[in-house]
Amino acid sequence: MLLGPKHCKNQSTMVMVMSYHCPASTKLTWILASLLVLVRTIQVRAQLPKGFINIDCGWKNSSSYIDDALGMPYTFDGESVESGVSHEMLPEFMADPTNKQEKTLRSFPDGSRNCYTLASTTGTKYLLRATFTYGNYDRLNKSLDGSLFLFGLHIGVNFWATVNLSNWDPSFTVWKEVITIAPSNSLSVCLINFGSGVPFISTLELRPLLDAMYPFVNTSVSVSNFQRFRFGNVNTFTTRYPTDYYDRWWDSFSMSVVDYSTSMISLNTSNNLESLPGNSNFSVPAAILQNASTKDTNQSSITINVAAGPNLGANDLQLLPIFHFTEINMTNPNRRFDIYSKDVLMFPDFSPSQLQVHSMYKSGQFMQNADGYFFLNKTSSSSLPPLINALELYSLVRMDNLTTNSDDVNYMKQIKTYYKLARTSWNGDPCSPREYSWEGLICDHSKSNQNPRIVTVNLSTSGLSGGFAISFMNMTSLENLDLSHNNLTGAIPDYQLKSLKVLDLSNNKINGPIPDSILQRFQAGLLDLRLEGNPVCSKVKDTYCSKKKKSIPILLIAVIVPVVLISLLVMMCILWKLCWKGKSVDNEDYAMYEEETPLHIDIRRFTYAELKLITNDFKTIVGKGGFGMVYHGTLENSDEVAVKVLMETSIADSTDFLPEVQTLSKVHHRNLVALKGYCQNKKCLALVYDFMSRGNLQQLIRGATVCTTTTKPLFPNKLG
Repeated sequence: MLLGPKHCKNQSTMVMVMSYHCPASTKLTWILASLLVLVRTIQVRAQLPKGFINIDCGWKNSSSYIDDALGMPYTFDGESVESGVSHEMLPEFMADPTNKQEKTLRSFPDGSRNCYTLASTTGTKYLLRATFTYGNYDRLNKSLDGSLFLFGLHIGVNFWATVNLSNWDPSFTVWKEVITIAPSNSLSVCLINFGSGVPFISTLELRPLLDAMYPFVNTSVSVSNFQRFRFGNVNTFTTRYPTDYYDRWWDSFSMSVVDYSTSMISLNTSNNLESLPGNSNFSVPAAILQNASTKDTNQSSITINVAAGPNLGANDLQLLPIFHFTEINMTNPNRRFDIYSKDVLMFPDFSPSQLQVHSMYKSGQFMQNADGYFFLNKTSSSSLPPLINALELYSLVRMDNLTTNSDDVNYMKQIKTYYKLARTSWNGDPCSPREYSWEGLICDHSKSNQNPRIVTVNLSTSGLSGGFAISFMNMTSLENLDLSHNNLTGAIPDYQLKSLKVLDLSNNKINGPIPDSILQRFQAGLLDLRLEGNPVCSKVKDTYCSKKKKSIPILLIAVIVPVVLISLLVMMCILWKLCWKGKSVDNEDYAMYEEETPLHIDIRRFTYAELKLITNDFKTIVGKGGFGMVYHGTLENSDEVAVKVLMETSIADSTDFLPEVQTLSKVHHRNLVALKGYCQNKKCLALVYDFMSRGNLQQLIRGATVCTTTTKPLFPNKLG
């Protein structure tokens, strides 16, 4: 969603602070005023629902603050992210945002993926929102310079949305919202660099939801907010917490539609509303549903068009609408209408109940639409036009990628902390998605229904110091561990993992004893142990301490072999072009190009394989036309034929081939050579004639000496 900052503020939650004007000597009054503000602040903090997380991205102070407009505490992001650079928007944009957190941001100029990690509860359903206010912080005017300015968002290991700021006012705020289920005790939000501008983020907000809410959201399906409207006469553009306990943002439909006052009528009530039994899936606040929009009694339809903005890639959107209704007209409840999505009837003959909430949606039925276009049409038996209180519209977010095995993730994080590794690529999930896997890791994705496992860790020449991290010993799928060329000291732990096949600790400072468990696996040929270049090898003389000339084999495999293979391929290509190009047609499997539907004529259809057989692999050329060669052939009954074959480069230009075959098959004359058959192949078109041993008429008149040729068909200009 793309909104100006003024559209994002919520004045209903603004903390009211009274100002006192009195002599400087009257300190007690000022103290009391400060205490009132402090008490109010403490009350606001106490009222915040459990589990709310508010992060001001780029905020440099480690202490939290209360946002004046929202009455919510916001914290700095240093504990949630390990990379990026803090910035402030330019001063000329500072006065516009009413929310303090929009004035700062964090950019990520380095790395293709940078991630925030938020504490969560495994299996809990969350609403997560991110905002982006550019404010020309980098003085590059990137959003208005005419170039693409966009980057991606991942929720966990799956694509969530694209943030597109191309050709947008730098003071405008883009916000994205997703409802998802936490796969573990942490939830990650990753910014993906598409190479079209430096990714950045202004805020992150996490809100826990009830398990029963949005029942179509599960571990494989999340939903991204496309639009959320409240109807009726509403004074504020956006309504959020505390009106909505879950801090969903509800935009005012009346303030979004230019001609609302002339096309719609607002209704409202102060009566209490009740949820129908089993209809608490969305927990829409009563304050939202106590307002509604309808039409004048002489009108019969409400049209709602929620179009995708120009910066939203709408082609792949699959939308799910949720309609919220309650009848708040107490005088005449006779209201019935049909609900359409474009021309598809979704809910026929619907009648909202008085002061009872109906939430209508098609479970799991996401529509392939670029926008939301809905009709509420009055039925013939209704005395009132349609009514609507609220509308939510979500787009499908597929959660197809599996996260790395949680144990492997925890162990790699421990290793990262233990060795104080600061690799740019070590952000987010170690193995998923594959294109963003951590440098130095190889993961096993072979089991499509199971979480990927880490099978190789290569931290060679990584500046590691200290002892051997115990976490390595707990990674039960690890097969290859390379810690060579570092500064590791101490002893080798008693490594009991049976999965390990290669342990390379060469060129470190290890001086401790070698455990029996490792020696036994080495002696049994189950483990390739490499310890050369360590002090421990001064005490023992065994093959694992010998200097293995690995550099030459590695060089051969990594450099020489690929070079040789590439050279051979280049030579083969050259030879093919020079010597075998003429025979490439013969070697290609033309059977796969045979047309499935034959012509409905009474002459024989030859396959390409049959043509090769009767012409002895197109051995004898007896003529040449403008579009191809003529070959001598012999049928099974020893009849001689002339086979005219169109060159492959001419097939696309020969649009009249099939009509000509149909015409020639019907023409019979003693002075015309007879057409005996044809070949209809996407890579080869051919005509098969009776063979004329003395040549054609033109050659006889000129007295040409020929051995063999063929007469031309009726339309020589088409086939040559």
